[in-house]
Amino acid sequence: MTRQIVLDTETTGLNPASGDRIIEVAGVELFNRRLTGKHYHAYLNPDRASHPDALKVHGLTEEFLADKPRFEQIADDLLEFVRDAEIIIHNAPFDCAFLDAELERLSRPAFKDHVAQITDTLVMAKSQFPGKFNNLDALCKRFGIDNAHRTLHGALLDAELLAEVYLSLTRGQDSLVIDLETPQQQLNVTAHALDGFDLPVAAASTEEMAAHESFLRLLDKKSNGKSIWRPRPDQEDAR
Repeated sequence: MTRQIVLDTETTGLNPASGDRIIEVAGVELFNRRLTGKHYHAYLNPDRASHPDALKVHGLTEEFLADKPRFEQIADDLLEFVRDAEIIIHNAPFDCAFLDAELERLSRPAFKDHVAQITDTLVMAKSQFPGKFNNLDALCKRFGIDNAHRTLHGALLDAELLAEVYLSLTRGQDSLVIDLETPQQQLNVTAHALDGFDLPVAAASTEEMAAHESFLRLLDKKSNGKSIWRPRPDQEDAR
């Protein structure tokens, strides 16, 4: 059984080293690959204005954030929520750099020291879909996840969408009983010897062989004779 937290942040800008701060943080809990309904969410007062480009992305104004808690006021609650879980983040180095900067201001250990591990879904997506757009919107579209309500970036909404993206990215990596919640619900699988089965083999008809040959000729033509579906001359003797 694995506890996972899908995490996202919104920030005043792109560079924590220049003083940019976290203004929103959210995480949703997965347990045994199911959303549990538990989540953490907080807006934060960064004591500074957001960069105009960042403001266009998240829409969180200074006026809205003025009465919100500061990071030091929510740090304990946040760390307790994520403690010892696997943390799933899209473009993890970005969010972790901001979390580390906030924790360093409080003389706390780096974020990774509070959790079991950090998994970057952007790295996973680039591995599965090299050369394609792999931002959250692109992945939602690719996996058929409805994100029509995402007009602005928001940490909680993005964490919920990323949870669905993560489950789609990792579908098939585990057993066929992956979504069963308890051992009592899992299937009892009995091994059977197959040497007693007589499996019929249906030979292709003359018409099917002719159609197959026609298709191979088409592949030869389209590939300029480089089709891998026919043996090369040096392979004929090995057949």
